[in-house]
Amino acid sequence: MNEPVPQTPTTILDELLAAARGLVAIVSGDRRAPSWFDFTRRGLAGSFIALLVATAVSAYLPTLNSDAGYGNLPPSRLLLMAIFLFAIQLGFSALVLRQIGRLEVLVPYLVADNWATFFITLGSTILTLLGIAGDAVVVVVGLLVLLVEINIARLIMTLSPWQIAALLVAQLVGVTIGLFIVGMFLPLPADALAQ
Repeated sequence: MNEPVPQTPTTILDELLAAARGLVAIVSGDRRAPSWFDFTRRGLAGSFIALLVATAVSAYLPTLNSDAGYGNLPPSRLLLMAIFLFAIQLGFSALVLRQIGRLEVLVPYLVADNWATFFITLGSTILTLLGIAGDAVVVVVGLLVLLVEINIARLIMTLSPWQIAALLVAQLVGVTIGLFIVGMFLPLPADALAQ
């Protein structure tokens, strides 16, 4: 079995490969998952680069394939919505972590979660481009995301079960409020809702 890489990979490619191994460790519940991620400022910056790439891919995919998303919704609007929802989720997560006295795990959470988002979005994009879509795929991806979120909280952040539940509920509430605000101020066009 491969040994975890040093905490400070030398290139973005090293960081990407280490994060991929880290995601596999997270999904499988391996307690050594944190050793694959770089929790320094450099690692945080690299994870945000990966998150921005994933967000841009998911926003621009509908322009390449009209069956892949919200029809005529401009990519810039999708990007704005994604950034807003991320900020709301991050804010609610930080609030809960502050309340339970564990704000120090926010950076490790962000690093692992940003990379997980990158790889899950990459996988979803490949499935979409191959024409593999539908409710079953959405359910499988949703379950994968839930598993990853729970295991990041458990393995990377070392939260207790009740703290994990509080974090997940806060994130759900934050995203729900964010979607409500987006619906009020950035309503989807009629052709996007018809899909």
